[in-house]
This record gives sequence, structure tokens and C-alpha cells, in this order.
Amino acid sequence: MRVESKGSEVQEPAPGAVMRALQLIPGILLCGAVTVVSLGVQAAEERAFDHPYIEALVVAILLGMAVRTAWQPSERWRSGIAFSAKQLLEVAVMLLGASISFAAIVASGYLLIGAIAVTVVIMLAVSFGLSRMLGLKPKLSILIACGNSICGNSAIAAVAPVIEADGDDIASSISFTAILGVLMVLGLPLLIPLLQLSATQYGILAGLTVYAVPQVLAATVPAGFVSTQIGTLVKLVRVLMLGPIVLGLSLLVARRRKLGAGGAKTVSISPFKLVPWFIIGFLALAALRSLQLVPDVAIAPVTRIAAVLTVVSMAALGLGVDVRVLSTVGGRVTAAVTLSLMLLLGLSIGLVHFFR
Repeated sequence: MRVESKGSEVQEPAPGAVMRALQLIPGILLCGAVTVVSLGVQAAEERAFDHPYIEALVVAILLGMAVRTAWQPSERWRSGIAFSAKQLLEVAVMLLGASISFAAIVASGYLLIGAIAVTVVIMLAVSFGLSRMLGLKPKLSILIACGNSICGNSAIAAVAPVIEADGDDIASSISFTAILGVLMVLGLPLLIPLLQLSATQYGILAGLTVYAVPQVLAATVPAGFVSTQIGTLVKLVRVLMLGPIVLGLSLLVARRRKLGAGGAKTVSISPFKLVPWFIIGFLALAALRSLQLVPDVAIAPVTRIAAVLTVVSMAALGLGVDVRVLSTVGGRVTAAVTLSLMLLLGLSIGLVHFFR
């Protein structure tokens, strides 16, 4: 139906588009239900231990996998699950840009920033090469390298849609990375007396090796305020490395597509096609935040929305995972993640001795 008004026409939404939107609802609601339970588990951990040892996004993917193991979703559910796993995750990644301030990063000192950047680049190459040597697929190797080198689950979630990784690869890398992340939180404080680390050194070590920002807090709070402050700052610099890494991967993927379609021809490609829209949004929000055009009062709710959407996406990924596939790569993924983390820890221990 069209409504005409003095030479102009207002086109009503196509029935097909409305039907497609309605078809998403069951799957989205299912992912939302898994998310509510996962957030409840994290809240219970926070009440019991003051901080979560296993974050809600990890609970969501494991719970989603458990549901999928017991029940095979029909076509009625799949479109909404797929939408939650991809589009909602892209929105979450974009919103994270609002929490990044370039000015705060620069204020930490160029020597420390350079050391963090070099560590991230080295470990990206080492982790990827190690994963490939163990026979893992390129996309899974990229996810493990980014998760280990940058910020664990968040990096995996951000990189996955750029390289078009499938749900099985994402679940594999997140599951084993999450387990080692918890072990790092529990075991890292033991290195303070063993290596006679100062508060500054331990903060840098925690920021370089622990995966998630909440886990950095959990690992450094027992060591005091100085370690917590420095650890959080170092961790934020690592997180900031995610932008250039994802940008580079998106350009690489676009180049491979062009070559696959016949690279001999000169094709004009828009930057918006080379770089995913949500990465452009991420960088734009980070720039606005750095220019103080995003008010401080908006940061907390925007960050919270991004966190919840990420949990919803992880629930969707879990619901789309076939556990039988995980069993075929479990040993190799565990070896790749463990060895990469041990190498990162060794490199970081050597580095902190320059920051007394």
C-alpha cells in the first residue's frame, strides 16, 4: 500500500521485510533468556567473591552449548540466533569505542606504550605461528592469537565477524581462553614474592598478561591500589591495540576477496566496503570520546549496553555450536592457548624488569 501526498510518495515497509523481522524474535528471545541466566550467575559470583571469576559471556556460551547439546533448534529459532551472533555483536563492538580515550593512553608515557605495542605484535605473530604449527585452521589461529595477545574474549568477539569465523571456531577459542584466564587471576599474585616484584612491576605484568579488564582488577586488587591503577592502564593500552589490528585484518580480508574475484582488474572500492561499518563506528566514537564530545555520564550506560549485547551474542554462538566439532580440536586448541600464554608470561616478566 502507498500513500500519496502532493507529488510525493510514502512507501510502507515491504511485507517481506516485516516477516523477516518477526522471524528473528523467537531466536533473539531465546538468546535473551540465556543472557539473563548468565548475568544472574555473574551477579551471584560478585556477591560471593566481590568480583566474577567466570564472566557472564563465558557462562552464556557454555550454557548455550549445553542447551544445543540437549536440543536441536528448528528453523523457527535459527534466524534470530544467527542475527544475535553477528549483527548484535557488531553493534556491541562499535559501542565499545565510546569508552576509549586516546588522551589517557598518551599520558601513560611513550616508552611504556611502545613496550606494550611491541609485546602485542610479537605475541600475535608467535601465537599465530604456533597455532598453525599445531595444525589449526588459519581463522582459528587468528582468533587464538588475538585473544591471547590483546584482550581475550573481547578480542575474539571483535575479530570474529571481520574474518568471518564460524561459531565452532569462536566457541573453541573462547572456551579454552576463558579457562586459562581464570587460572591466571588465581595464580599470578603468587609471582609477587617469588620474583620480588614491586607494585609497579606487578601492575604492568598483570596488565600485559591477564585477558579481561575485570580479571585485571581481580588479579591486582590484592596487591594494592598502585598495582590496580597501573594494571588497568596497561590493560587499556592493550585493548586500544584492538582497533588497528581489526582494521588491518579487515583490509587484508578485502584484498583477498578482490584477488579471488580477479585481482588483475582495477576496482574502485569504497573505504566503507574495505572496513566494516562497526569498526568505523568504533573509531569515530573513540575520537569523539577523546575530544570530550561524549559526556562522562553517558559512558557507563553505553558500556553496559555493549556488555549485555556481547553476552547475548555469546549465547547465540553457544546455541549454534556442535560440541562434536569441538572435541576434534580440543587438544590442539588447549595446547596452542596454553603455550601462547606461557610465552606471553615469560616475555612480560622479562619486560617488567625495565620498569622499576
